[in-house]
Amino acid sequence: MENGSGPSLFPLHRCKTLHLVRHGQGIHNVEGAKNYKAYMKPEYFDAQLTPLGWQQVDNLRKHVRECGLSKRIELVITSPLLRTLQTAVGVFGGEGYKDGMDVMPLMVENAGNSEHPAISSLNCPPIIAVELCREHLGVHPCDSRRNISDYQFLFPAVNFSLIETDEDILWEADVRETIEEVAARGMKFMNWLWTRKEKEIAIVTHNGFLFHTLNALGNDCHPSMKKEVSTHFANCELRSMIIVDGSMTGSDLSTTDYPGKIPPGLDLPSDVADEKFEKEKGPN
Repeated sequence: MENGSGPSLFPLHRCKTLHLVRHGQGIHNVEGAKNYKAYMKPEYFDAQLTPLGWQQVDNLRKHVRECGLSKRIELVITSPLLRTLQTAVGVFGGEGYKDGMDVMPLMVENAGNSEHPAISSLNCPPIIAVELCREHLGVHPCDSRRNISDYQFLFPAVNFSLIETDEDILWEADVRETIEEVAARGMKFMNWLWTRKEKEIAIVTHNGFLFHTLNALGNDCHPSMKKEVSTHFANCELRSMIIVDGSMTGSDLSTTDYPGKIPPGLDLPSDVADEKFEKEKGPN
C-alpha cells in the first residue's frame, strides 16, 4: 500500500494534540531579512519581540480565544528565550496584571524593554520552560539565552524548574548544531512529551527547531500531507497536529474506553461462532 493511501487508526489514549506556535517577529528577524550577517551581531543577543511582533501575539491571542482553543489547552511549553517567553505569556496568559492581585504576574511590566503592561497568571494553563525546544544552537547570539535567574524576575509565574543550569551552557559562539543534531534533539523532545500526563499541549518555539524536527516526522504520510507538516512557519503561526505513541513509551490508560459485559452475560458474536463451528467440524 502506498504511504498515506488509506486511513490510519490509533487508540485515543496513545495520542496527544500539539498546538505548535512560532514566536512573534523578533528584532533579529527584521535585520536578518535585510542582511544575513545581522544574525551574528551581539546586539541581537536573546532577541526580543518588535512592536509588530506584539501585534502578532495579540492577534493570535484573539484567535485562540475565539476558536475555543484557550479553554482546551492543559499545558504550555516554551523555549527559554525572551521572544518565545513573551509570545507564550502574551498568547496563553491571563489579562492585565494589577498590584494587589492574589496571583503572581506571568510577565512584569516592560519585560525585555517591550513597553508592554504586566500580564496576569490568573485563569491560564501552567507555562513551563524546556531547553530541548530551543532554536538551532550556536554562533547566532540571538539564539543564546540569558541567565534563568534573569528570566525568573521578568516572568515570575513561569516554571523554570526543568532547566538545570542558571547560565547557558548549550550555546557555543564558534560551534553550530548540525541539522541532524537539531532533528535528533527534536525527536528527544517529542519522546519526552510522553512523560507528561497532559493530552492537549501548546508549544511555543522557533522555526528552525520546528522545521528540522517535523521534517524528521511524517514519513508515513502522503507526500502532500508531509509537505503540509514540514513547511517553514511564519511568525506567530499556529498549527495543530496529533502525535501517536507508536513506541508505547506512554503508560496512560484510556479515560473513555469501557470494558463492557457489566453485568456479565453470554455474548458470543456470530462470526466467532462461525469460526468456532468450522474448526470443530474439521476437514471433510
